[in-house]
Amino acid sequence: MHAPTEPLPELWSPAAIDNPYPIYDYWRAVQPIRWTGGDWQMFRYADVQTLLRDLRLGAEQFQADPQWLATTGLAPLFEARAKMMLFTDPPDHTRLRTLVHRAFTPRVVESYRPLVQRIVDQLLDAAAVRGEIELIGEFAYPLPVTVIAHMLGVPVDMHDQFRRWSDSLAAFIGGTTRPEAEVLPAALQAVLDMSDFILALVAERRRAPRDDLLSALAQAEDGGDRLSEQELVANSILLLLAGHETTTNLIGNGTLALLRHPDQFALLRDHPELTAAAVEELLRYDSPVQMTSRRALTDIEFQGHHIAAGQTVTLFIGSANRDPAQYEDPGRLDLTRNDVRHLSFGHGSHYCLGAPLARLEGQVAISTLIRRFPHMRIQNERVVWRDNFALRGLQSLHLAL
Repeated sequence: MHAPTEPLPELWSPAAIDNPYPIYDYWRAVQPIRWTGGDWQMFRYADVQTLLRDLRLGAEQFQADPQWLATTGLAPLFEARAKMMLFTDPPDHTRLRTLVHRAFTPRVVESYRPLVQRIVDQLLDAAAVRGEIELIGEFAYPLPVTVIAHMLGVPVDMHDQFRRWSDSLAAFIGGTTRPEAEVLPAALQAVLDMSDFILALVAERRRAPRDDLLSALAQAEDGGDRLSEQELVANSILLLLAGHETTTNLIGNGTLALLRHPDQFALLRDHPELTAAAVEELLRYDSPVQMTSRRALTDIEFQGHHIAAGQTVTLFIGSANRDPAQYEDPGRLDLTRNDVRHLSFGHGSHYCLGAPLARLEGQVAISTLIRRFPHMRIQNERVVWRDNFALRGLQSLHLAL
């Protein structure tokens, strides 16, 4: 690939958040394994897939300096992140994942289909009366947050509060262009508030258990050797956050992609049997999760490069999903594409536990939206993306129905 005619924006810049794909294309062709001085960056599908399942790379993040944490008062925030299964390695990761996995098996998830369809219909009934919808705030967000709140057994009428907490934590976990001085205090407050909220619910569940995931987690913790109280709180927070973040972005990014490709929109409208395959292609085409990081647990020789123990390896999932070595004409949206093995839910031991649920919600949401509103269109072509590079999603999307 020749050098770009215009300077490429930096990867973490607002311009990259708007459209990271030309940047990926350039680095994947010119320097697919790149040492920046701060991290190793991987852009090819084969490399990202291989390293996602490499046990010599750990998900545990660097520990912040204890003196700095004590001075700033940020210790509860970093301690909570360290206890989330997303950032743990075996044996803790195995123990946590085994406990929570039962709630997300394909059989259990499929049992939620009627609930998902009912919520989708209710949200779209309200929009049909108005003849328009702000897709993210009025549909793509309330659907998955209602489902995960139902599964956990937390009050579903706290949507707005959940969103404020989630936005603050997503900026901390997923990265943002906003200054640390703004992000860290907001994330700390979110963790403190969510911890108080969850601990109150856990105390209630211990007195009167229900048939929900929070009761199961609380009872397992009571067993004494499964979950500590810190793990219980941290992973309940993670489930609330992860339970809607990816799906919200899947529905938003996917709907936008279809509306920008009228031929593919028409194909799905006329052939709803393509829905499952369409969701996989939409996940590949504009992944809700663009990158993830790992830390080398030991010295690693990889593709002629020496990765030293302790160094960070950044895996660009969004780039891997657009690799021409893996997919023919990867920049084209093609709902009939065969063998779509995207990495949007990760790969290996940290493969997304909630993938079956996200798929179900995405399929029901997108297919129902298109069936009920086959002539919907974007009202405002100026699309605004959330200020988060790793967790790619729209801030809003106004549609005329």
